Amino acid sequence: MSLLIHGGTVIDPANERHARLDVLVVDGRIAQVAEPGGIEIVTERIDVAGCWVVPGLIDMHVHLREPGYEYKETVETGARAAVAGGFTAVACMANTAPVNDNAAVTEFIRERAVAANLARVYPIGAVSVGLRGERLAEVGEMHAAGIVALSDDGNAIADSVLMRRALEYSVMFNLPVITHEEDPGLAADGCMHEGEQSFRMGLKGIPAAAEEIMVARDIALAARTGGRLHIAHISTAGAVMQVRRAKERGLPVTAEATPHHLTLTDGAVAGYDTNAKMKPPLRTAADVSAVIEGLREGVIDAIATDHAPHHRDEKEVEFEAAANGIVGLETALPLSLRLHREAGVPIETIIRALTIGPARILGVGGGTLSVGAAADVTIIDPQSEWQVDPEQFCSKSRNTPFAGWNMTGRAVCTLVGGRVVWRNESVAGRNKRSAVR
Repeated sequence: MSLLIHGGTVIDPANERHARLDVLVVDGRIAQVAEPGGIEIVTERIDVAGCWVVPGLIDMHVHLREPGYEYKETVETGARAAVAGGFTAVACMANTAPVNDNAAVTEFIRERAVAANLARVYPIGAVSVGLRGERLAEVGEMHAAGIVALSDDGNAIADSVLMRRALEYSVMFNLPVITHEEDPGLAADGCMHEGEQSFRMGLKGIPAAAEEIMVARDIALAARTGGRLHIAHISTAGAVMQVRRAKERGLPVTAEATPHHLTLTDGAVAGYDTNAKMKPPLRTAADVSAVIEGLREGVIDAIATDHAPHHRDEKEVEFEAAANGIVGLETALPLSLRLHREAGVPIETIIRALTIGPARILGVGGGTLSVGAAADVTIIDPQSEWQVDPEQFCSKSRNTPFAGWNMTGRAVCTLVGGRVVWRNESVAGRNKRSAVR
């Protein structure tokens, strides 16, 4: 079977392509990328004039909650939210119940992803047993079962010896160690960024130093071990500076930023809006500018959502007691495109951070429209105007600070392995969004 994606502008940073080209898909793989009109004999055709055709987006940091917290999200609902947002693959964190610290849980997640038959799902294994930060998990067993990285995300690894051992194992199995950089002592009981806003609101803050101290320690350990260190959801100017210097030294250090840390400041917490409560917390305008500049320079390698669904009962409480995190899969792309329009970040840089950047860090396929590659493709209408309505999310949860925001740009068609798994009304005259099973 062949499918022609016709009339769009291909943006494929991995191959340095940015031009109006047609893409031919045959038997689930990219068969040809050619000038418009150069491909004639096809089974099916999608006309995408005015749209961008990019490699399938990859989110290397999500929480799918299954097993254990299915009332917040499941692998299926998370995968549906992913394809609706243009993501063809996601990597899910280990803080499930039971924790993904063994092969059985890893295999269960993979089986649930196959049953969902939507986005590709790559499990991330825990660094420590039970995420308790005491004893290294069975890394070899989980690696054999299919994990793509190690992380105790949500829990900082306070024990430096444990962190060193994790980095040493990362060398053995060629796995990145994804770190939540936060000094537990400095961050204890904090619920937002420590600064003028927290003092005004009477809330205990988390200083930027809590992140920067741990980043410095882990870069030193990466230098000592040669292990692959990946800084999750970087949020401070000081942390960006340290990653820049580590890269200049040639160390195996990478970093990601979230759309919310690239967009919002701690001012979003005003009014005690629990949908703006997250860890690391929203920081200052100067920090946001530094993170954007880090993305522009390539210091930050990936944009990742940290998609963290919570039931409304966990958010509709006092600010200090509210759960941390927001859903992000269905708003990440338009927020990222806003950086191009409003901050002048090159579109190639943004697409790279959403595709080949995370693919290379995780060592997974995808992120490219190279001939022979799996046909994971996202079609974007960069001019589509819409308003965020959380009640329309495919995710089970609604916890977002972006409700009511006017957005420009969205995914209008998502293909995984050459199969259309998501369309919306902007493609082929459809008037209803749908996940295609």
